[in-house]
Amino acid sequence: MNQVHYPLFKRQDVDAFFALFQNNLANFVVITVSLLAMGFSTDLVFGRIIPGVAVAVIVGNLYYAHMAKRLAEKENRSDVTALSYGVSTPVMFVFLFGVTAPALALTNDHELAWKIAVAAAFLSGLVEALVAFFGNWVRKHTPRPALLGALAGVAFTFVAGEMLFSVFEIPIIGLVAMAVILVGFVAKVGLPFNIPASLLAIIVGVVLAFVLGYQTSSDLTTALSNVGFYPFLPTLAAFEGMSYLFGALIGLLGILIPITIYNAIETMNNVDAMSAAGDSYDVRECQAVDGIGAMLGACFGGMFPTTVYIATVGAKQLGAGRGYSILNASIFALASITGLIGAFSALIPMAAVAPILVFVGMSMIGSTFANNARRYYPAIALAMLPYIANYMMTRFNNGAPEVVAGIFRRNCPSRTRSDVYGHYSWSHHGLLIDKDFYKASIFSLIGGLLSFFGFMHAPSLALNAAFDYTVGYVIIALFFLYTGYREAKNTAGVLTKVKK
Repeated sequence: MNQVHYPLFKRQDVDAFFALFQNNLANFVVITVSLLAMGFSTDLVFGRIIPGVAVAVIVGNLYYAHMAKRLAEKENRSDVTALSYGVSTPVMFVFLFGVTAPALALTNDHELAWKIAVAAAFLSGLVEALVAFFGNWVRKHTPRPALLGALAGVAFTFVAGEMLFSVFEIPIIGLVAMAVILVGFVAKVGLPFNIPASLLAIIVGVVLAFVLGYQTSSDLTTALSNVGFYPFLPTLAAFEGMSYLFGALIGLLGILIPITIYNAIETMNNVDAMSAAGDSYDVRECQAVDGIGAMLGACFGGMFPTTVYIATVGAKQLGAGRGYSILNASIFALASITGLIGAFSALIPMAAVAPILVFVGMSMIGSTFANNARRYYPAIALAMLPYIANYMMTRFNNGAPEVVAGIFRRNCPSRTRSDVYGHYSWSHHGLLIDKDFYKASIFSLIGGLLSFFGFMHAPSLALNAAFDYTVGYVIIALFFLYTGYREAKNTAGVLTKVKK
């Protein structure tokens, strides 16, 4: 059999590249603008963070292009599409406002906050790489409403909610860009010259900004001033920040671990979707690539985990191969080294990018409910609540600290910011709907164990760190065991009567 020719690049890769590039660009713009707004220096953002994140994107894109070539040779096909890859949007917001912002608030030191966030990204990557060995088991035994409910909470607050503020910062630009997104993605109407909706929204936003005077020639000068040479420099920041991550900010692990498991399962779901479209990749290898990519990025200063995008199926439908992935890696290597990411961030109004992410957030919420039976809706809603509480603490604590502090003092006087990361122990709510009381009891005991050592509901690690919570979870576990035994006994009695 003749070996099929699998081209390095073909015409269809151009359209797929723009679709992937704009997804990554929107995330890079949000990262840059958000960090600068938090007070991070341009040297730190453009010199360390952006190049580090780019390393993860570059490595992953090139590896997935290699995987596509390997699959094409194995199956002797020329129509294999490489997996789309980049910064995970929901996880990005968690790391911005659920990790970096609290770290900055605690330390009041931007460089130290960066090191803590880099350590969190490295740890997240390590967890995902380890999940690759037993990802299917985790997926099978973790209540789906809990994971997807957590995702919906992030989408509602840190993604759609946070970005909605940006949409209305410049209403003319934000609303017009939102209209473009809705027409392209919701109504699914073709746009002029077949330009992707998100790219058109950005172009329209930039044009309106200059025409209406929101951007001037001085902004162009500022954008060009960010252009320079920013090499990829290895760093030990991840290991320096680890002591804080396992110290004063131990509560962050309560959100890092479940959101990382979600990220691994999201990769699994997207690879599964690609398999249904015709290209079957090894899920475990993909999870390992995502984890290793995040760790490599952290070793160069990046602070955001990466994932396989669901947009891969769209690239498959466009007939793309591996060239679009290689092109994306090349462009981001150039853009990060030269500082063009900084230039784009200065030129593109956040109000033009925000509608894209508002739509992403709302789609994630809709998908969460669509992928679960109606009876699980209460469990999803409950899993969302801790993220809403965390968002209140993070987003509004600066503007109205006395109000937020009053709310939390009145209702939970001993709590710290880490309490809102205890959502994972609430996952038994979905199990109760299924009347799986024994498994719910196990989750409650896990919650008690985590509370005892201070992994949640406590400001630091310690023995008997949160006595009230520990005892509460143990009592709940006993109650679930009793209820399960009682239900099993009643069911057995009913079956006996039926047989008679």
